[in-house]
Amino acid sequence: MASASVDRVFERRLSALINSGEPQILQGGRKGVEKESLRVTPKGELSRSPHPRALGSALTNEHVTTDFSEALIELVTPAFTQSWELLQYLLDLHQFVYRHLEDELLWATSMPCAINGGDDAIPLAQYGTSNVGRMKTIYRNGLGLRYGRMMQAISGVHFNYSFPARFWEAYADLRESRDSGQQFISTSYFDLLRNYRRYGWLVLYLFGVSPVVCKSFLRGRDATGLRELGPRTLYEPYATSLRMSDLGYRNRNQAGLSVSVNSLDEYVRDLTHAIYTPHPPYEAFGVKVQGPNGEEWRQLNANILQIENEYYSFIRPKRVARSGERPTKALKRAGVEYVEVRALDVSAFDPVGVNQNKLRFLEAFLALCVLKDSPYISTSEEEPLDHNHVVVARRGREPGLTLKRDGRDVSMKDWARELIDSMQGICEVLDQGDPLRPYTTALAVQSAKLDNVALTPSARLLNELMSTGESFFDQALRMSTFHKAYFLDLYAPNQERLAEFAAEAEESLARQAQLESRNDEPFESYLARYFAK
Repeated sequence: MASASVDRVFERRLSALINSGEPQILQGGRKGVEKESLRVTPKGELSRSPHPRALGSALTNEHVTTDFSEALIELVTPAFTQSWELLQYLLDLHQFVYRHLEDELLWATSMPCAINGGDDAIPLAQYGTSNVGRMKTIYRNGLGLRYGRMMQAISGVHFNYSFPARFWEAYADLRESRDSGQQFISTSYFDLLRNYRRYGWLVLYLFGVSPVVCKSFLRGRDATGLRELGPRTLYEPYATSLRMSDLGYRNRNQAGLSVSVNSLDEYVRDLTHAIYTPHPPYEAFGVKVQGPNGEEWRQLNANILQIENEYYSFIRPKRVARSGERPTKALKRAGVEYVEVRALDVSAFDPVGVNQNKLRFLEAFLALCVLKDSPYISTSEEEPLDHNHVVVARRGREPGLTLKRDGRDVSMKDWARELIDSMQGICEVLDQGDPLRPYTTALAVQSAKLDNVALTPSARLLNELMSTGESFFDQALRMSTFHKAYFLDLYAPNQERLAEFAAEAEESLARQAQLESRNDEPFESYLARYFAK
């Protein structure tokens, strides 16, 4: 569809919302963050120590857990309606964690520290002896076999968002939908997902902050296109987010895997097919094999995907699952509840890895994606859309950069300007009743990055490296040390909340012990029941 007609559709929908009689119609969306960080020693080496017991059980603690590695802490906030509340909670979580890390640091960037010893030096996350705990560790072992453990040591920030209920009611009316319930909401979220595939490259340009890597990260791998910046650092001159490029964690060796976001049914169909379809290269690894200590599980299965979460995408439709329920079953049961934006790098310039301007922009950007017309994406369109994301990740600050749009080459900067200009009205709606106009301010901060590329965080990080002469490792270690001091020196921490976190940690250890005490089902039986269609 031509862009002019798309813009008319968007303007009509936005005007209808503004004139709906509810000036604060977009306010009150629920937002949360999941922030990953590697634990490292004071020298910047990957920690080999277990997840600190004082932080609770990584299996059952909802707010302090681990991701791929035992050394990869993940901090999870509840959903809040105000960005400042979310960031305060995330700050409190960091303060709690740092009080129990002894001399360790949380690595301040997405790309890993200098990991001596390669994959063998990256310990798998351990979740105990219960069936669900064993399943989580075996799944991670399978990821390491399939993609390499170094890929899994990359950190990120995930932004979770759901629109307020009153928005859906008004939006169904203006779309003249016969159904204003969950089916309409799920369909609209898939409109958003398709448009994020079209426009999400803008997030990489504005917020990408991984234009460099340690040489150790690419040891034994192809570093084509990267240049040396000193003896320990590689970089791409115009990169924004090498984490989100073909050098980062992507499903490039899941040959032929294509997951449709044209509808909930197609999305579930394609993921389910991948979970039940054997893949010969993975079969070669074996599933349950004889090891030096008896039989051991190498992966959950030898299929294209072990489970749904293995499929990497820039954004996911989500529904809080019941205990033991697969994500696709949760979506089929009750529809899309929220979306998870997975494209954010951890920002070394923000102690908690993210800031309010970024979160407010993302909230407005997701509203843009749901309001703009969103035709189905054909199979032939998927490659050009993915191409745009990779190009911006690796060359986003390149002067004169062009992207693919409707079969032709267009200026990235012109397209980005068009999108940001379209968001002005959305931000005004989000700002209703607030004289400080925080969303409009957040939009202006991002707009300035189109006029001056030096304001992008990727350019800032690279310019700082070049001006100081530091290696990327030294820079990241310095920032990590600074962040630790920041959290430990903050005046008057929230003692009540720190006490809540400590109590939750103790309770989570008890919950894990309870799970393990009633673990009387054979693991193979548990796994078969989990995957039962």
